Amino acid sequence: MNGHSDILIIGGGIGGMTAALYAARANLSVRIVEKEVCGGLVNWTHTVENVPSYKSIHGMDLMTACREHVESLGVTIEEVNEVEEVRLVGQPKEVRTSEGDSFTADVVVIATGRKPIPLPVETTFEKLHYCSVCDGTAYKDKDVLVVGGGNSGFDESLYLAGLGVRSIHIVEMFPACAAAQSTQDRALATGIIRASVNTTITALEPLPDGRCRASLKDTASGAASEETVDGVFCFIGQKPNTALFEGLIDMEKGYIRTDEDMRTSLPGVFAVGDVRAKRYRQITTAMGDGTIAALEAERFIRSLR
Repeated sequence: MNGHSDILIIGGGIGGMTAALYAARANLSVRIVEKEVCGGLVNWTHTVENVPSYKSIHGMDLMTACREHVESLGVTIEEVNEVEEVRLVGQPKEVRTSEGDSFTADVVVIATGRKPIPLPVETTFEKLHYCSVCDGTAYKDKDVLVVGGGNSGFDESLYLAGLGVRSIHIVEMFPACAAAQSTQDRALATGIIRASVNTTITALEPLPDGRCRASLKDTASGAASEETVDGVFCFIGQKPNTALFEGLIDMEKGYIRTDEDMRTSLPGVFAVGDVRAKRYRQITTAMGDGTIAALEAERFIRSLR
């Protein structure tokens, strides 16, 4: 398939969706190309409680509503179609995809987000997961180990507890857990979630019964211990999906540099959301990025005509 649009957005997360919404309302033609399904990391979030207008909403429900809104404005969405090649210098911009498509546009908005950092332990244990919403249902009445004491680790542990997981042990390598104290208090109050700091996993040994023996180390005392669990969930951060743009755009530690108007080092190319080099990465900050990028993209397109 070939086709031209005013704006082509690579990535269908909340930042890309917001950019699409604003651009479509400005009567610009918009195409979103997403390598998986739209929603990004928000889809993996069990409970979202910091988006105005929703006291509490499941991440997937939030992104379904976003998609419906965007599609109602006539935005074209290409899912399960990965961008494999880009030409971003000059006009028009062009991308080629895994499905053999060639799409062109006056403006490209990069909204490729981040992906989970894998557990740095070599193992053949197959029940190692990075999404409790996706994989947690199988662990009702079972024991799990959660790696990472940040907001994601505690939020996902609360979700697992709600699914009926029997016991959850959160291990954090640093001296203190970084999750919001209120979230920590709520998790520990369940009675089935406990947390250990200064703790790392040194090995995951598969057992004949399908479980695994986790070897743990207290980095403060040097003490070693073992624990048998049914599954392991890892939430130790994310890394940006920017390999496609290396050498093409100015970056900082893998993140794309932009100015306050979301402009990258290439004219007509903008970046939004978690893929940007910035301090804060939240749903609402990605929405703000998408808004600004769309407004600036409209100005850029007008300058071409």
